Amino acid sequence: MNQPPVSSATPETPGSGGAVFLAWAFVGIPLLWGVSQTFIKALDLFK
Repeated sequence: MNQPPVSSATPETPGSGGAVFLAWAFVGIPLLWGVSQTFIKALDLFK
């Protein structure tokens, strides 16, 4: 019996786009805030 190989990829569900967006926002917003604060403080070194 020749059966096609089973893919290990998870099938996308209809609601997964919102969960991915929330996950990126949960990580990305604090990350952007931290990078911006570091950049602002680094500018003081060049004054």
